[in-house]
Amino acid sequence: MISVAICDDMADQLTLTSDLIEEYIKAYNVDMQVCWFSHPDQLLTALETERFHVYILDIVMPMLNGIQLGREIRKSDIEAQIIYVTTEPQFALESFSSNPLNYLIKPISKDLIFDTMSLALSKVTENIQKVLRIKTSDGIRALNHADIVCCEYIKHTVRYTTTKAEYIITVTMREPFADIVAPLFEDYRFIQPHTSYVINMSRVERMTKDAFYMQGGAVVPIAQKRYTQTSDSYLDYLLKKRGSKK
Repeated sequence: MISVAICDDMADQLTLTSDLIEEYIKAYNVDMQVCWFSHPDQLLTALETERFHVYILDIVMPMLNGIQLGREIRKSDIEAQIIYVTTEPQFALESFSSNPLNYLIKPISKDLIFDTMSLALSKVTENIQKVLRIKTSDGIRALNHADIVCCEYIKHTVRYTTTKAEYIITVTMREPFADIVAPLFEDYRFIQPHTSYVINMSRVERMTKDAFYMQGGAVVPIAQKRYTQTSDSYLDYLLKKRGSKK
């Protein structure tokens, strides 16, 4: 299910935007859950325990404006699609600091929001449809690539850490770690910074000279001999994501 967060401090505008999204859901028969927030602090509180695929944000709001809110979202989620809706065109240039998908001026036309939502969903679907199937003691598990934070090779098993704070461990494997995780490298989001670890770059909170700090608290070491290649790959990833949202 695709999750959407709408944040606008003006009740009438929040209702108008919500109605358009509900109309879009019915028109295209989309499996989508929509959450409404009338204050940026409410959304920030929600983000402590959940993530959304698409964010539709007003710009001018109390305490924290939409651009600042977008930057906060980007600190932990580089894959989310951010759409700004506002009456103020002068903030368009500044908004690029949070890599929005689009910047819409109110009143929003139905055709424009529909087209923007379709583009957002195509990007979201591309990310969540990639699946890795792994063998566990309970049977075969299918993990969406987007849900994998990192994985670690431990005594001939692989432990996957997910965005839901789960640890999913494979049965004992005879294959080398490189062969087991090879399918992940078909997805540009994954790199191997250490002999025993693979990370999802879209789940990185920050990188230092010797480790990645991941969403959920995992810390993944960077092997010294892999540092240059790893840092180059991560920079390329960030640049690619920035370019894909322009």
